[in-house]
Amino acid sequence: MVQPEAIDNPRAAWPEIIQGGMGVGVSGWRLARAVSLQGQLGVVSGTATESTLIRKLQDGDPGGDLRRSMARFPIAGVADDVLARYFLPEGRAPGQPYALLPLARQASSPRRQRLTMLSTFVEIDLAKEGHDGRVGMNLLAKIQLPTLPALYGAMLAGVDAIVMGAGIPREIPGVLDAMAEHRACSIKFEVEGLTDGRVEHLSFDPMVHWEGVTPPALRRPAFFAIIASNTLAIMLAKKSTGRVDGFVIEGPTAGGHNAPPRGEARFNLRGEPQYGARDAVDLAKIRDLGLPFWLAGGMGHPEGLARARAEGAAGIQVGTLFAFCDESGMTEPIRRSILRCARTGELDVRTDGQASPTGYPFKVVTWPEDPGASVTRDRVCDLGYLRVAYAKPDGTIGYRCPGEPVDQYVAKGGRVEDTVGKRCLCNELTSAIGFGQVRDGGVVDPPIVTSGDDLLEIDRFLGDRDHYTAADVIAYLQGAAAVTAAEPSWQAPAHAPTREASAPAPR
Repeated sequence: MVQPEAIDNPRAAWPEIIQGGMGVGVSGWRLARAVSLQGQLGVVSGTATESTLIRKLQDGDPGGDLRRSMARFPIAGVADDVLARYFLPEGRAPGQPYALLPLARQASSPRRQRLTMLSTFVEIDLAKEGHDGRVGMNLLAKIQLPTLPALYGAMLAGVDAIVMGAGIPREIPGVLDAMAEHRACSIKFEVEGLTDGRVEHLSFDPMVHWEGVTPPALRRPAFFAIIASNTLAIMLAKKSTGRVDGFVIEGPTAGGHNAPPRGEARFNLRGEPQYGARDAVDLAKIRDLGLPFWLAGGMGHPEGLARARAEGAAGIQVGTLFAFCDESGMTEPIRRSILRCARTGELDVRTDGQASPTGYPFKVVTWPEDPGASVTRDRVCDLGYLRVAYAKPDGTIGYRCPGEPVDQYVAKGGRVEDTVGKRCLCNELTSAIGFGQVRDGGVVDPPIVTSGDDLLEIDRFLGDRDHYTAADVIAYLQGAAAVTAAEPSWQAPAHAPTREASAPAPR
């Protein structure tokens, strides 16, 4: 398990198991707390936390957990302001849509920043409540707009580690250094189509929010980058703006977003991108960096942990098994339904190269009982986390998403071909945790479920059970510590989907 000195000493003991930071709220505080109580690194998802916070408040905050934590937020008046705007003691009326936040932009108001800070504070605070275990937060580098206030809010709650992928988070270590001292910081803001040489930034000044009050002392959390190549690991280790404490090496069988294959795109007959030798990670080069690392993707079994340790890894990151446990944020009906179908082999996990507006391959679960299978969803972009910024002809910055209405996207200079097959992951992932938006006619946004390929073999773990806990997962993973490594090394191609022969890329 993580020792107290480990956060400041890369060579100290680390947890064997990192729980994946999944989806929008699948890795919520309950799951992270359950994993942390077992001595491993529980991780909350930092994606869309401000939207899920206000939706839970609009549903009445059953049990009062959110309000209990909000009362501990150290910046005066923030919790009261959010409660006044969004808390509905009796919950929403039947068929009442959720109130929405204004879409985030480059220049966020202090009020909007404080809501984001509060939302990540609550997740970390509740995950750490009543014990001294370690808790981390997962963020996507691709989602830039809320990143800085989200990090600061988590640090106010004492987050122990930041785990970050889906991009190149080179500037985040330096941001953590600055925030630990309450100093102003910024990151480069990615804007498509800039032609005048200017560089845009997202900026954050913690002291704006304290209004003359001395802020509390903060501890800089560890930073673990999620990577899929030696090149990226080496670059981050040598050129990041601050200290990188370790790596999660994620293979293409992991759930959620995957790194795209290198080289010429090739697809199998199911339309899945195919990975090859160029996508393999040379663990010898990773070991040479002298930093701890964890293997992820296809590691959710005792042999995976044993093999990782034999390769010199600190352990493994596991998502799929935790995604379907009792403490997961995924709704119980969806979890139970998928597990039933998994036991009978009536489901599939497909790497969809088109679904995500990010352009990254995205794992999608299909099963006969999918409540969203028969629902037709109108294209809409009202959460906006996956929008990208672009330069308008007049030099100002606009925002667009391939998942929004096609005519709107094209009117903003987007290519119509980029909209083909795109789904609104923001709304559909939110629906999978029980907070789907109500649309015209009372239709609720359909859910989407993502999972790693390990779901196809989950019956090996399930046995006679129809549900299980996070503690069951950890006991299972650690139950064969002496298992001999089944393969000489971890290679991406060995774990890539191979259900059908590869085919040339469609044109």
